[in-house]
Amino acid sequence: MSIFLVITFLFFVGSIIGWSLELFWRRFFSKNNPEKKWINPGFLIGPYLPLYGFCLCILFLLSFINVSFIGNPILQKIVLFMLMAACITIFEYIAGLIFIKGMKIKLWDYSNCFGNIKGIICPQYSFYWILLSGIYYFFIHPKILEWLYWFTNNISFSFVIGFFYGVFFIDVCVSLNLLNKIRKFAKENKLIVLIESFKQDISRMNDEIKSKPNFIFSFKLAKHSLLDSLKKHIERKNENKND
Repeated sequence: MSIFLVITFLFFVGSIIGWSLELFWRRFFSKNNPEKKWINPGFLIGPYLPLYGFCLCILFLLSFINVSFIGNPILQKIVLFMLMAACITIFEYIAGLIFIKGMKIKLWDYSNCFGNIKGIICPQYSFYWILLSGIYYFFIHPKILEWLYWFTNNISFSFVIGFFYGVFFIDVCVSLNLLNKIRKFAKENKLIVLIESFKQDISRMNDEIKSKPNFIFSFKLAKHSLLDSLKKHIERKNENKND
């Protein structure tokens, strides 16, 4: 089986599953969302998170690491899952740092979590990665080749994945254009824009003017441009600091 086909399939699956996990996590469990609103996670418009797509590919490649030098089979799995979590945490840190330094944007914020590093990574979420690594290893990895054989024998599903990547690349271009505008605003005002907080503030402001929040185009406040929405967001943050 072509490694390119495997990676293509895994990125597709990981991006969609990851978006679904983040959607429900932010709605029901995130402390950064006290109003318990539905918030479109990530910086893209569509229902996919590339970070999880890359992470699933990383898990796939790491699953072939030989840890047989460890005698105890249970300890073998624990070491493997910790290694997986460590690699994903490093990847998460690098990705978060690139957006903060290069785009002046913070896609997620663990600042309130114990032992966090720059609010990008923390022990709590690294532990979650250990659990997800175990779930992947026992329930997903053994089925990958079986799914891929089914995928290659079903032309209609091949069309779905092709359509996904077509929409995905268009979405990336559109979203990067929006993020570039946010970056310019953040650079001019010498600040870092926390995307999750920005989306939540837009949702609150839409509620105040009795306008239905836009789940898909969540960066836009009703009747206002992106720049106006950013200005209002910063004004509200400053007001809250002064209270």
